Amino acid sequence: MVYITEDMVRRRAEHNEGEIFSLEELSLHQQNIERIEHLDRWCRNLKILYLQNNLIPKIENVSRLKKLEYLNAALNNIEVIENLEGCESLQKLDLTVNFVGQLSSVKTLRHNVHLKELFLVGNPCTEFQGYRQYVVAMLPQLQWLDGKQISRSERLRTFQGLEAVKIHIRQQEEEYMRRREKEREEVQRNRAGGEDRRNEEEEEEGTGFNGLGYAANNTNTGQENEGTGEQEEKEFWETPCAFTPESRLEAHRHLEAKKRTKTKEAENKPQAARTLITEDGRVLNINQAKLDFSLAEDEGTLILDLAVFRHMDTSLLDVDVQPSYVRVSVKGKIFQLVLPSEVTPDGCIAKRSQSTGHLLLTMPKAAGEIKVTKTVSLPAEPPQSGRTAAENRRNGTSRDFLEVGPGGRRAVDLANIVAPRVRVGEGPLEVWRTEAETGGCTEDFLDCPDVPPLI
Repeated sequence: MVYITEDMVRRRAEHNEGEIFSLEELSLHQQNIERIEHLDRWCRNLKILYLQNNLIPKIENVSRLKKLEYLNAALNNIEVIENLEGCESLQKLDLTVNFVGQLSSVKTLRHNVHLKELFLVGNPCTEFQGYRQYVVAMLPQLQWLDGKQISRSERLRTFQGLEAVKIHIRQQEEEYMRRREKEREEVQRNRAGGEDRRNEEEEEEGTGFNGLGYAANNTNTGQENEGTGEQEEKEFWETPCAFTPESRLEAHRHLEAKKRTKTKEAENKPQAARTLITEDGRVLNINQAKLDFSLAEDEGTLILDLAVFRHMDTSLLDVDVQPSYVRVSVKGKIFQLVLPSEVTPDGCIAKRSQSTGHLLLTMPKAAGEIKVTKTVSLPAEPPQSGRTAAENRRNGTSRDFLEVGPGGRRAVDLANIVAPRVRVGEGPLEVWRTEAETGGCTEDFLDCPDVPPLI
């Protein structure tokens, strides 16, 4: 059973910044709710309330909603119109496709003097002879019934033979109630019979088998269970039954049980990890959520417009922008797009549209292009015999490599990075040269002290 919780109401009040005490419009449709509760205490200012397509069997706990103007309870299991006298401002009531069979219960709406529109299409009471005449006569404030306007002439005609119509409506109600009582008893018998069959099957499974028979039974357990499940599923949907609140609730229970079974199977089944980037570093384009998107370029900026769901909470989005691609996680589903040019991740801006809910990413292009090149390490060549490493470099027979690390390679000697210098000549000015520079001087070189140094 699904209950109306405070967290559920707050999540549906995003347009009101999550505040529920001042909420005027609330939508709780398609939530499988089976009871109306708490709303008359939490949301006293409600004007519009949507409860369609649930499993609500009774109208209750709404009498304190004095400002309620529109109540939509279509596609539920409501059988009686009741507990709406306190809704003083009610103007429109929608009970389409319910199970209202007591047509006389519409008389309770006389207290709702502002009621203008009423929808009862798809209810058993609409099949009664004199249905429309009876409702129009009982509710003089009503202006529209089942989408059709009530004219003045029609209202005058409703009073002709009204007493006979009331008697006929009462007879049809009694007949309908007897039929409904039989349907409830039949449902109880079927439910009790199903429980008895399940108990018998459990007892048979628990009775003593010999070892061989028990082993043979276990061998075909999977196949028998699969075949039995398909047969039971087919029988459940093909067996004719009356359209009643009980049958609708039973179908819902059946679907929920099937959904839980599939969920457990999916959880137990190992799932292969989704490949986002291949082993060779190639980024893939992925759109698991199947969202519409557009990528545009405007004055050195890439603009990505991603059509995420309008009413989805922003906390369910996770954006990751890299220089060559962008990745967005939408409720756990990945959207990944390779960009045509590199961007600057630090300058990106992400915004959410308040009207459409779209995610807008503004990504400025990078000033330069970063290219990844592969570096190939070449083995060091030993110096040729009889020559030094410097001579080999001058002759072009050797290449220099920076050798750092283990494997016979020497570490960098920080103390000898700068070549040592020696003093050349005598006099008041001291001239220091490196060994390579002094080695290049001829024998007849004369260092004149009067000549200033070149450096």
